[in-house]
Amino acid sequence: MATLATALRAPRATTPRLPGLSRGWVGSVLLALSVFAVLGPFAWILTASFKYQIAIYSGEWPFTPTLSNYAEVLFGRRSDFLSNVVNSLIVASVSTTLVLIVGALAAYSLQRFRWPAWVSATFLGWTLVFHMIPVMTLIGPWYVAFRELGLYDTRFALILTHVTINLPMTVWLMRAFFREVPHEIEEAAVVDGCRPFQAFYKVTLPMVVPGLIASGILAFIFSWNEFPVALSLTSRELATVPVAIARFAQQYEIQHSQMAAGSVIATIPALILMALGQRFIVRGLTLGAVK
Repeated sequence: MATLATALRAPRATTPRLPGLSRGWVGSVLLALSVFAVLGPFAWILTASFKYQIAIYSGEWPFTPTLSNYAEVLFGRRSDFLSNVVNSLIVASVSTTLVLIVGALAAYSLQRFRWPAWVSATFLGWTLVFHMIPVMTLIGPWYVAFRELGLYDTRFALILTHVTINLPMTVWLMRAFFREVPHEIEEAAVVDGCRPFQAFYKVTLPMVVPGLIASGILAFIFSWNEFPVALSLTSRELATVPVAIARFAQQYEIQHSQMAAGSVIATIPALILMALGQRFIVRGLTLGAVK
C-alpha cells in the first residue's frame, strides 16, 4: 500500500538549471567593474574640480561646491589656458585636415593604382612599423631638426609632427573604406564622361565620407591629447592644453583643483566628437571583420 501511494504521488517540480546563467552573471559583474574602472577616475576628477584645495587634502565629503577653480583656469591673471585651448584647436584642426587629404590620396592610390605588390606591401608595412615606434624616440631628432631649420617653438613644427604621427592610422583606415567601393562605379563614371580625378572627387569620395569622419575624429582627438611632443617643441606661449594642465603641478605646489578643472574642460571637445561620430568610428575599426 505504501509503495502504491509513493508511485501515485506527483513528482516535485524542479526548476531546470540554465548552464549560461552563471556565465551571464559573471559577465555582468565584469562589465560593471570595467565601467567603474573607466568612469571612476573621471568622476573623481569631476568632483575634485568643484572642491577647494583644502577639501581635496582633507577628503571632505560631502563638500561645498565652488566654481572658483574654473574661473581661475579660464580667466585668472596668471593663467594662459584660453590661449592654450586656441593653440590646440589650431594645431589639431590643421593637422587633421592635412592628414585626411594626404591619407585619403595615399590610400586611394594604393587601392586603385597598379602599383607592384612589393611597393604596396613595403609602404604599408613601414607605416605599421612607424606607428608602433614610441614617440619619445622621435622627439630628439625632431628637436634638433626644427632648431636647425628655425622652426622650433612654432605651430607649423607641431602640426608637421602630428601629421606624421597620425598619418599611418589614416592610411590604413581609408584603404579599408576604398576597398569596399566597387571599381565598376568609377569605370561607369569615366564612361559617362568624367575624368579620373572627377570620378574620384564626385563619385568615390562621397561614398567614403563615413571613413573620412571616423579618421578625422580619431586624428583630431589624438592630436588634441598629444603631450610629449608638444611639451618638448613649444614654449609657454604656444603650449597646448595637455602641457598647460601639466604646468599646474609646480615645484613646490600641485594645484589639484585647477588641474582637475582644466582636465574636465579639455575632455569636452573629445566627448562631443565621440558622441557625434561613434557609429562611424566603430564601423571604421570593424570594417572587413565580418562579411
